[in-house]
Amino acid sequence: MKAFPFHGNSLLWRILLSTSLAVTAVFALTGWMVQRYAATVSKHSLEEEVRTSLQAYESLWGAKVHNLTLISRVMSSMSDVRAAFMTGDQATIRDTAEQLWSQVSDEGANFLVLDPAGKVITSLGGRPDFSVNPALIQAARTHFPEQVSGYATRGTHLYYVVLTPVYVQAQNEQGLLNILLVALDIDNTLASELKNSTHGSDFVFVSSNQVIAGTLPGVTASDLRSGMSVQDRVRAVKLHGHDYLLLGTTLHDTTGQFLGELFVIRSFAKPQATLAGLRRNVAVFWTAGIIVALLLTYVLSRRVLRPVRTLDRAADEVTRRNYDYRVPVETDDELGRLAITFNQMCDSIQHAREDLIRQEQISTISRLSSSIVHDLRNPLAAIYGGAEMLVDAELSSEQQRRLAANIYSSSRRIQELLQELLDVSRAKKKPVEACKLIDIVASARDGLIRSAELQSVSITCEIPEDVEVVVSRDRLERVFVNLIGNAIDAMPEGGSVQVSVRFEPGNLIVLIEDSGSGISDEAWPNLFRPFASFGKKNGLGLGLALSRQSLLDSGGDLWVEKKATPGARFVMRLPVSAGVPANLPPVNSLL
Repeated sequence: MKAFPFHGNSLLWRILLSTSLAVTAVFALTGWMVQRYAATVSKHSLEEEVRTSLQAYESLWGAKVHNLTLISRVMSSMSDVRAAFMTGDQATIRDTAEQLWSQVSDEGANFLVLDPAGKVITSLGGRPDFSVNPALIQAARTHFPEQVSGYATRGTHLYYVVLTPVYVQAQNEQGLLNILLVALDIDNTLASELKNSTHGSDFVFVSSNQVIAGTLPGVTASDLRSGMSVQDRVRAVKLHGHDYLLLGTTLHDTTGQFLGELFVIRSFAKPQATLAGLRRNVAVFWTAGIIVALLLTYVLSRRVLRPVRTLDRAADEVTRRNYDYRVPVETDDELGRLAITFNQMCDSIQHAREDLIRQEQISTISRLSSSIVHDLRNPLAAIYGGAEMLVDAELSSEQQRRLAANIYSSSRRIQELLQELLDVSRAKKKPVEACKLIDIVASARDGLIRSAELQSVSITCEIPEDVEVVVSRDRLERVFVNLIGNAIDAMPEGGSVQVSVRFEPGNLIVLIEDSGSGISDEAWPNLFRPFASFGKKNGLGLGLALSRQSLLDSGGDLWVEKKATPGARFVMRLPVSAGVPANLPPVNSLL
């Protein structure tokens, strides 16, 4: 492997060369932020355009309404108009109104002259069929002698009306002569005029939940009231598949009651086209930048990471326990020093592993020897004691027979222990068979009866004669010997050990309970771990671990439960060869 040309420099500089990809990512993030900022600015600008359009509408509409109001007021205050209206002659009134209206008329407005009762004397301009309802006359009378203005609907048409009273001063009172009514028809033409005046904002007038006039064909009142609020009264809506910003204002009739709404709408089309162009430009520059950065990073990274890949292969060899592997040192920078450290670490691991294996072998031999001695102590003591009594004492034939049987049982147990250790070392499993549980427990109890008597411990068995289990007899007997023996050791001042059974479907539950001091809190987590021994003078804790493994091999299990009364309770689950007797209590009776 050739050394990197800048192998004398710090590794930091070579890492900086490979950060072009990160710089490109930052550039992409910056482009995204620019787009987001441009979108936000466009949105805010559009919101301002909507508000400006509403202000322009209010200014334009205010000027138009002011013009209509001023014309009506001037006409009502003219002396010749009042003189004509005072005659009461409808022809004179009509002629005078036509002459004046022709000079100041607005082609889009209706001009009506009403008598005090609201009857139309003449109707000029606009739609001659404009009807006058009592509400308008009542509004004029209520506010007399002031002018009254507001919106009014006639069928599918919306109007802005101005009512101006023509009156004379008679003594201390004002006499109403006639009422001038100017009604401006709000139609699509007016909406288009408003749109042109606001540089592209659309206007839609809504009344009685129907669109009356507007510059956006095909929209409904429910469409205009949908969308999501953006800020203040501005809402974002989607109309005909396009995005718009919308600002609404209310329309009131001559009595001040709500009559409809005016919506000022601004399209997102132009800002979206600008943003699309910006996105295209950013995408082009971002793509070019990322390609250049990737090529540069690829070339530099291959050379920079070459020593790192060598270290990676070395680490992989170490994980495969090849501690003889060494990394070649070819640079004098951080990676070179790291390679030296790695090689030193491999040397340390190799030496430590050899020492650990040697110590573990010695420790395992010592523990296993101590465990074997502990397990052989009881049967050897029984053989020694029985042989001593046969030699030194004069015993009856029955006593001699019993001692001979105990010596035979103890020697057989020694043989079984040695065979079990051999089977464990060779990972062998003994064949299972159907056995009577009472016989297995009795055999284990007989081997421990002398130790129990010496410590004043009673052993009772509550097991029916016909209960059979499918196990390896020798291994299960060894389990009972371990559990009962541990219970006896835990009660040096006397006590009791009880073996009982319960049932559950397909299994038999065996309980071994004692009245000793119980299991300490520190012993619970590691109770069934090999070489875990708590408070025992002899043995190193293989008994419970081997006992549980024996039950697992037979399809059962072994665990320990806490009990309310003093002592310990070990629970076995054993497979049965046939149905359990009907007189056995169920497992829930343990609770």
